[in-house]
Amino acid sequence: MPVVASYCTTFLKPEMLHIYRQITGLQRWKTFVVTKERQCEDLYPMPPDGIEIAPVVRSNFIRRFWLKYIRRQPPIVYRGEYGVLAKLLERRHADVLHVYFGHTGVHLLPFLEHWPRASVVSFHGMDVQTRAHDPSYEVRLRQLLKTTTFVLARSHSLQQRLLDLGCDPDRLRLNRTGIPLDQFPEVKRTEPANGAWKLVQACRLIEKKGLDDAIHAFARFRQSYPAATFTIAGEGPLLNQLTSLCAQLQLGDSVRFAGFLKGGELRALYEQSHLFVHPSRITSDQNQEGIPNSMLEAMATGLPVLATQHGGIPEAVRAGVTGLLVAERDVEGLHHGLERFAGEPGLWSLMSAAAAEDMRQNFERNAQIAKLEAVYDEAMARHA
Repeated sequence: MPVVASYCTTFLKPEMLHIYRQITGLQRWKTFVVTKERQCEDLYPMPPDGIEIAPVVRSNFIRRFWLKYIRRQPPIVYRGEYGVLAKLLERRHADVLHVYFGHTGVHLLPFLEHWPRASVVSFHGMDVQTRAHDPSYEVRLRQLLKTTTFVLARSHSLQQRLLDLGCDPDRLRLNRTGIPLDQFPEVKRTEPANGAWKLVQACRLIEKKGLDDAIHAFARFRQSYPAATFTIAGEGPLLNQLTSLCAQLQLGDSVRFAGFLKGGELRALYEQSHLFVHPSRITSDQNQEGIPNSMLEAMATGLPVLATQHGGIPEAVRAGVTGLLVAERDVEGLHHGLERFAGEPGLWSLMSAAAAEDMRQNFERNAQIAKLEAVYDEAMARHA
């Protein structure tokens, strides 16, 4: 059985469940993880031989000085990381190296340029950003796209961004997120009595997710439907700012910040809800979505979506069929969408059934894993 080494600088942050599902879902390929930092072991267990912690390199000062200042070698070389990683991959008989996140691929570029076997780098959204404070980063990013055997993108919108950066279409592959549908079965719901609509958004509390727009739209919607509630699941740096906004809008306990929820808790929240809200937007530093995993999980249970025409969202939400899409930062459009779901007879129930069916057809995990393993097959064959 061939072997792929899955490189994640941190394995894994709480919001990276989709990566864990992908790594542990492989069928025809063996895998092990290479990481610098192990996190959330209770959330993301691995067998003892499934994790390799990259050892701290203690290089000779004179050799490091020579490599850094005389030979002008990149950090991965003069710090000694190159030799450590090469020996590790050789010891574990890796046929393919899969690097998660584009910025990690940029860091590993000197290694990938010299490693004699196949490599794959996957992009997920924020890692297509360039860095205004570091003009050389885009140069290295473009070189990475020419160096690695294949480039994976989670959505067509990310694919287009990578093409704009000079990626050869022959190297570019789509890598959809796979949802374990047995863990998120369809739930048969009925429209709420007395206008008690239950809205949910699950995400990191960061600017890209458009949470302030969602809260403003909900505040207007609540004027017509005072029994409506909005639960926001997740953690992040904007928590205090968002709770202050809710206080300013006098939303009281109609908005609940639930914190980070594990799989079963999140599934239960979806089952109790009527509508998933996700008004993502591009930020000033060009941070954008691929396709939000939480949105796919919610849709699998039968939640219609109110979201924006942003990133890969329109590739998962069929406007007018499985949800409603409005322009980025369009609070009035979001409010109008909520009113449509609540007031247009039959709209919500039809979209609920369609959302669950679309996930079964297009985002089932085993089918997406099979496509990923086909990319590994092709990459290994190119370096046979």
